[in-house]
Amino acid sequence: MSEMTLFSKGGNTLPAHLKNLQLDATTKALMGGSGNGGGKRISIRGNVFRMMGDGKEIAQNEDRAMNIIIAAANANVSRTFYAGTYQEGQAMAPPCWSNDGVAPDIKAEQPQASKCASCAQNIKGSGQGDSRACRFSQRLAVLLENDIRGDIYQLTLPAQSIFGATENGKMPLQSYAKFLGSHGLPVTAVVTEMRFDTASATPRLTFKAVRPLNEEELAMTQEKGQSTEAKLAIAATTAQMDGATKTEFIRPAVEAPKAEPKVEAEAVETAEPTKRTKKAAPKDVADILDDWAEE
Repeated sequence: MSEMTLFSKGGNTLPAHLKNLQLDATTKALMGGSGNGGGKRISIRGNVFRMMGDGKEIAQNEDRAMNIIIAAANANVSRTFYAGTYQEGQAMAPPCWSNDGVAPDIKAEQPQASKCASCAQNIKGSGQGDSRACRFSQRLAVLLENDIRGDIYQLTLPAQSIFGATENGKMPLQSYAKFLGSHGLPVTAVVTEMRFDTASATPRLTFKAVRPLNEEELAMTQEKGQSTEAKLAIAATTAQMDGATKTEFIRPAVEAPKAEPKVEAEAVETAEPTKRTKKAAPKDVADILDDWAEE
């Protein structure tokens, strides 16, 4: 069958099982266009869940909580540096970023140092107040509970949603994953509620398990987690997902002085300073399963 016959006007000769198919991520990637743009993501700007596509807001969920399924996650805590204050929605890519948190990405146009640990942008006070100019984040590929067969969304979490201890039953991502893991439950095998912490001045999410996935949902999640969309979601920066091609122009920073021994120690810190409070005793896994069974 020739190409002309296959796509001739008025003569759709495709087999029935190939008709009405949606374009997959592989085809979209090979079609070119705006680089990695076109991906969908969930923004938490302004303590509102915002569904984004091609850099534009397409929907909002103003509820304090939203149920998702975590299909995949970047194994490393990433870093992103913007000069000044980053404004979400700006059509500028960061001058420097790191997917592995060790060294600038090879695609970064203006790497600030050879290694993240020795970068001047990694020193406390290099950003606003006592913060670092280069921010920690972690990227997830998630599905919506009410649309598990639908699109993969990127969810990029800031440091305060990742690190820290459980406080009054509120768990940041790492504590949540460790809690489930200690009971033999993969985070990809449950529906997860992400909820805004209303006690935080800036957007901060906490997490808890809502219910286990059924067999069909688990199989779908595992398949989606290995998809090209999921791999893109956990590897691409927000700017790349939005199709930004321009890089913010700045003068690259110099390496931090080697005479300061505290720099490297600070670089490996994972948690921003938090006030210690009494930890709420987490439920035993048997209690969790009992709760699920009663619902």
